[in-house]
Amino acid sequence: MTLRSMASVYAISIAILGAPAFAQQVSPADEATSDSTVDEARQDTIIVTATRREQSLQDVPLAVTAFQQEAMSEKGIVSYDGLARETPGIVLNQPTANFNTITTRGIATNGYGANLQAATAIYINELPISSNGNSTILDPTLFDVERVEVLRGPQGTLFGANSLSGAVRILTKKPNPNKFEASTLVDFGLTDGDALRQRYNGMVNVPLVSDELALRVVGFYRDEDGWVDNLGTGIKGANSLKAVGGRAHLLWEPTSKFDIGLLVIREDNEPADSSLTNPDRGEFIRYTDRPDLFQSDMTSYNLTANWDMDFATLTTSSNYSKIDGKFIVDLAGTFGGGIPFALDAVGHDENFVQEVRLSSADGGNWDWIVGGFYFNKRRDIDYDYRSSQEFLDTRGLTGLPDEYYYRFKGYFDAIESAAFGELTYHFSDKLWATGGLRYTETSVQSHTLGGGYNSNYLTAALLGFTNTALTVTPVVAADGLKVEADNVSYKGSLSYKPMDNLTTYASVSTGFRSPVANARAGLASGVDPNDIIIPNGADSDKLTSYEVGMKGAFFDRKLTANLAAYYINWEDIQVQANRLSDQAQFATNIGKAVSQGIEFEIGYYPGNGFSIFANGSLSDTEITDLTDEEAAISGAEEGLQLAMPDFQGALTARYDFTISDKDAFVTATAAYVGDFPAMLPNVPGQPGVPAATFDYTDAYTVVNAQAGISKDDWKVIAYVENLFDDKSITYVHPEGFLDSRYARLRPLTVGVRLSYEY
Repeated sequence: MTLRSMASVYAISIAILGAPAFAQQVSPADEATSDSTVDEARQDTIIVTATRREQSLQDVPLAVTAFQQEAMSEKGIVSYDGLARETPGIVLNQPTANFNTITTRGIATNGYGANLQAATAIYINELPISSNGNSTILDPTLFDVERVEVLRGPQGTLFGANSLSGAVRILTKKPNPNKFEASTLVDFGLTDGDALRQRYNGMVNVPLVSDELALRVVGFYRDEDGWVDNLGTGIKGANSLKAVGGRAHLLWEPTSKFDIGLLVIREDNEPADSSLTNPDRGEFIRYTDRPDLFQSDMTSYNLTANWDMDFATLTTSSNYSKIDGKFIVDLAGTFGGGIPFALDAVGHDENFVQEVRLSSADGGNWDWIVGGFYFNKRRDIDYDYRSSQEFLDTRGLTGLPDEYYYRFKGYFDAIESAAFGELTYHFSDKLWATGGLRYTETSVQSHTLGGGYNSNYLTAALLGFTNTALTVTPVVAADGLKVEADNVSYKGSLSYKPMDNLTTYASVSTGFRSPVANARAGLASGVDPNDIIIPNGADSDKLTSYEVGMKGAFFDRKLTANLAAYYINWEDIQVQANRLSDQAQFATNIGKAVSQGIEFEIGYYPGNGFSIFANGSLSDTEITDLTDEEAAISGAEEGLQLAMPDFQGALTARYDFTISDKDAFVTATAAYVGDFPAMLPNVPGQPGVPAATFDYTDAYTVVNAQAGISKDDWKVIAYVENLFDDKSITYVHPEGFLDSRYARLRPLTVGVRLSYEY
């Protein structure tokens, strides 16, 4: 599909929708609502910090969707899935809890990306939490947040190396030193008729010294029954979830020009098993010998200070975090379940992030920002591959100290340092230009520690050896190849306001990802020595994006519209591949791809309490250039669609009204996501041989509805999620080691949410 044809389809879709809409997070006003309240509710009046300075969303020369707390609470958006379904150009690949990869504008070759940095950066305030490669990624709570900003397109100038295709920013609320505040939100639901969902959230804000010092404390607890049965473990509703955590934020404002805050975040998220299923066994059926565990906990400490020096504001942010994750998975699908084969990987990350930036004061023709950034991560991982003691005893395989046949410890160090700046010149109130640069140096090196051991278990087990003493060899300490890179990212944009309520822009921007060092570079397969030798790693990939857009409000602001069209060149693509014989993962680079598309967010407020919102994206993505060698090692094909649907969109209708002295509303959202290939189609190392695991996700439509009533400080909302109990496949895992590789929509869920604010 070309951009011209997509534009035609887009024009037709607009005509059919009549008045499609935008701003899913805005509560509309009926005729009795004052004009000032309407102004506060409109999306075009929201202030965002996507450019690291406060700016009207309408004037930001890039595609941004902002979600505010009230709307997220009403819709039950507690994680990435709700954000993705109501943001154009975004797809969430979520095989199970704590395992999330966000694809923005098609910049992905599969929905997993083992060994790769995520192409879309995720931040909690100043802390990047998405730089974890193929480890578990925390599902952060989205309660008591100021807003969530979803930035589409490369953000390399202001947000660093791994915002290749975009960034998601979760911005928590700051303490209020002027008054006492408290709120609570509870959610009780039933999934699939009998799986109870319980979610509890609370916040207390206490002024300690009037106008100067305040403490804001947030806590949450989630206890959710599962709906997927594991035949191997015999557990029904195996994918239950428990999560607990909170935030404590102390803010001191001794003067109107200086503030300093200490924020501590703790989250512990523990699903009891994976939600991945095997369609050959049933819709919500899986099989493993033990639960697959994708569990994560995070503790983060942030110290941020702001000093208003009149001509500019100096901001310094220091962040130290610890993230522990369990990646415990049954690998027996590699050999059709013929022998026990599993991995217990336990990782520990220590991250330090420091950023200092100076932003010019508002006013005048020039706006500027300069800064420096430093990021250091050390990840330690224990890799323990296991059989089972029962199998070893039955076969008479001896020589191992326990059921583990391969154990070693390793770690890697990753460092990123950067200097950045942006400059905006206002030719007039209607015309301004922005340019930005970021110079980044990155390095990563992996290390294997001595003291572990390997054995010939896989060979003996596959060849049917019995009553055999296995050969055990020690793991020798080794330092992997140190991979270094430097890169200059840039962006430029020109914005023009032909009228007060309309902003147009054109921009060009670049992005890149950090290089990847393969932990087992040079390693041959112990099962088939003729299989691929693991390469050293993957160099940085590169991306250039061209975008034009407009943001406006029309017909006395009854119609708002955000439109964007983009064309992206993606080169030296980092991809994840799996060696066929032993499923060893490795990263490498392949040719080029193009992603082009159109996105829209439009809102219509006809009055009388009615409003309609819509968003969507039309995209055309494919690999455009590939050598025979690149195709052979990765399994890719020229012309392959990237992991992005051709069309996705959501349509929301809402009606606000009054019942006696109470405010009430009803709303429903239908979200559509098209199908897309979930992985590369061929077997790495065997050119042209189709991979047995290759598959597409389903195209699906999910409908959610809510009805609520509120008075003063309390609100009650009844809801239904997945109204028609659609069981479509939303994710296919690309790796053949899993028996259960398919994720489905959560079944029909009904419930009630109650909130109170003091």
